[in-house]
Amino acid sequence: MKLLLAALLGILSISIVSARDSLELELKVDGIARSALVFPAPALAKESQSKIPLVLCYHGHGGNALQASRSFRMHEAWNDALVVYPQGLPTPGQLIDIEGKRNGWQAGPGDQGDRDLHFFDLLLVELRKRYPVDAKKIFVMGHSNGGGFTYLLWAQRGKDITAVAPCAAAALRIIDQLTPKPCLHLAATNDTLVRYAWQEKMMTAVKQINRCQENGKTWAPDVIRFEAKDQSTGAPLMEYIHQQGHRYPDQATALMVRFFREISSP
Repeated sequence: MKLLLAALLGILSISIVSARDSLELELKVDGIARSALVFPAPALAKESQSKIPLVLCYHGHGGNALQASRSFRMHEAWNDALVVYPQGLPTPGQLIDIEGKRNGWQAGPGDQGDRDLHFFDLLLVELRKRYPVDAKKIFVMGHSNGGGFTYLLWAQRGKDITAVAPCAAAALRIIDQLTPKPCLHLAATNDTLVRYAWQEKMMTAVKQINRCQENGKTWAPDVIRFEAKDQSTGAPLMEYIHQQGHRYPDQATALMVRFFREISSP
């Protein structure tokens, strides 16, 4: 497989212990070159016929695929999954970078000509061609603008997604487009960019959409799980409330992997 030189340099500089190789997948989407950093599951090298989970990880505004792989480190935490870090394009931000000089994701339906939704569609098709992706184990996570895009994917491509884990994000204007789906929302009470009050409204709305019970139970430190009143018509919501500001929290990836694994278990 083709190792990205930049990824290799990143591994050396931050002492990543993962032995997983990465490759850059390039696609043409609506005539525009798009790319993603892909970490195939090591089991694929053994010609395993087993279906594997897929995790799509979306960076925040101003980030990139390589930076996301270093920050999220999902490919290290879930070694048996196919982990993909898509690369955003220069995008006007809603809260910062109004001129759109930095990489990001569309903020709502129809924004930027739906270029990132189209990218998701073609990326998913290509990944299914190349790897034995389990259609019942397709997960999406993202931080900040990437977390907002995670909510947009839930709203617009929910039939293709098993569960979501948005972090430091809110998408209040598309609440009415969501249908019940397992969700782990990560929010900081001291987030100075995506205010906690906005995220709190989002979590309250998701709780209603997922038809959750009013009272939750501790699932992990600082994480409350709200079960669906009826599992045949609803879905659980996990709320991880922390005080680490707008940055990607230290415990996030481990919590997400546990959440995704539990959701995908029989």
